[in-house]
Amino acid sequence: MREVYDFLKNCETYYLATVDGAKPRVRPFGTVDIFEGKLYFQTGKVKNVSKQIHANPNVELCAMSAEGKWIRVEAAAVEDSRVEAKQHMLDAYPMLKDRYSAADDNTQVFYLKDAVATIYSFTAEPRVIKF
Repeated sequence: MREVYDFLKNCETYYLATVDGAKPRVRPFGTVDIFEGKLYFQTGKVKNVSKQIHANPNVELCAMSAEGKWIRVEAAAVEDSRVEAKQHMLDAYPMLKDRYSAADDNTQVFYLKDAVATIYSFTAEPRVIKF
């Protein structure tokens, strides 16, 4: 899992795909954190992405590194409503603190459950990491 975190963190931006009815939805994300041995991302409850995850928790993350490798992570997103989990994320991304608070009704963090990450390149066989 640490390798997946490092990959996403080094890319700075990854893309999170959700399902909206019968249509895919993809948007850029930048938050990634490890808390209590799980990989987390953050959003706001008022956003469509939150509604889509609650309707269908199956998500996929995708990013490409400057070195020409790319990653796809399939998982179920599980909400963690604990203040401690939210605060850990906000401490990792202090620039979010002007828009979010661990105690507000909007801040939301999810961890990835049953994740399968695959790292690809043009020069090597794909490598699979499960966590």
